[in-house]
Amino acid sequence: MRIKIFTGFILLLLCHTTIKAQHGLNSLYSAYGIGDLEEKDYSRNFGLGSAGIGRSHTGYLNELNPASYGNLPTQNFFFEISPRVQQVTYTGNNVSQNAWDLTFKKLAVGFKATKFWGISAGITPFTTINYKLVNTHFVTGTGVPVTATTTGTGGINRPYISNAIRINKNFSVGVSTAFLFGPMNTLQAIGTDSFLTEHKRYTFKPNFTAGVQYIGKIKDSWELGLGATYRFESRLQIREKINITDKDETSLYKEQLESTYFTLPAQYGAGISLSNGTFTWVADYRRQAWNGLNKKTNSYVYRDGERYAMGVEYALKKHYLYQTFEGTVFQAGFSYNKTPLVIKDQQIKDISGTLGISFPNSTGQLRYYMGIEAGQRGTSKNGLIKENYFNVLFNFTLRDIWFFKRLAQ
Repeated sequence: MRIKIFTGFILLLLCHTTIKAQHGLNSLYSAYGIGDLEEKDYSRNFGLGSAGIGRSHTGYLNELNPASYGNLPTQNFFFEISPRVQQVTYTGNNVSQNAWDLTFKKLAVGFKATKFWGISAGITPFTTINYKLVNTHFVTGTGVPVTATTTGTGGINRPYISNAIRINKNFSVGVSTAFLFGPMNTLQAIGTDSFLTEHKRYTFKPNFTAGVQYIGKIKDSWELGLGATYRFESRLQIREKINITDKDETSLYKEQLESTYFTLPAQYGAGISLSNGTFTWVADYRRQAWNGLNKKTNSYVYRDGERYAMGVEYALKKHYLYQTFEGTVFQAGFSYNKTPLVIKDQQIKDISGTLGISFPNSTGQLRYYMGIEAGQRGTSKNGLIKENYFNVLFNFTLRDIWFFKRLAQ
């Protein structure tokens, strides 16, 4: 069993492995700013509309609130991996196209270091850039049409280390230390035998998220969970350079540009959960304070963003030797995300519904999870593109008993 976990460590060191089936067609909205902001949680929270700030669970790693790690069970070691399959249909003025891709969205480990101290480390995407735009231009003075292709790739990764302290039986506090880094590249080609202009951007910046969580018993067997998070504002320094090559990839011009800055705003989050062990209800609210940050452009601006999410879960129970274990779990959820991106006076909205199912293997050490999501983002108004998407998330949670002393023979 430990060999499997060490293999997971190796995968974690490989960081953010991505497989693309239709490169450049993931999201046209990722062409703006620093790319698509990842607002979903790629763990067992996925089927709950990615809600879980106020939830504490002993069976998986919940990065939505770093304080949740204070309630991890002692002598348990967790390893999680989450691949996602996405299918998207784009519609708009004279536009109708389908695409799909396969991406690894999360690698994480976690354990209880002491009775009161929980730790988790992993990597998830923070933003994603993946688009391809094809336009027709006309050569000045000739009227000859030329095809211009612009491709965007990369995004900002979020490796993190989260620590939580359980203050008493009800309260936990935690801090997630993330390191935001990654390339944001744009490649433009005009015509088939012309020049290629490559615009490379790169950033690296620490970022911190603090969390607090309360878990307490209420009437009968019900348990109430309350949580709050605060992600601190960060000012990203973006280093930029341009490289122009000919069709033979011979460099014709290079320049290191002056660094620019992009302010990532503070984010506030609050969540609530109510559970009796069989039935669980969760709800979250998150807000990003974008107003007044970053320079306005002619093509887009940022406004405050909000996200609402809610979900329900029903867990069957398994009984073995006078003990009760969690069996198959069913989930349903909903989310409404008013993203901060505003294009042509249209604030881009993302609405989706989710379902999830989770079940253990025969030993209970490995838990399989599948979540599905159907949603719609954007609009076809004012010449924009509407995205209808369908996501399938697979999450595998390996749980092993570590850190125990063997009895002397």
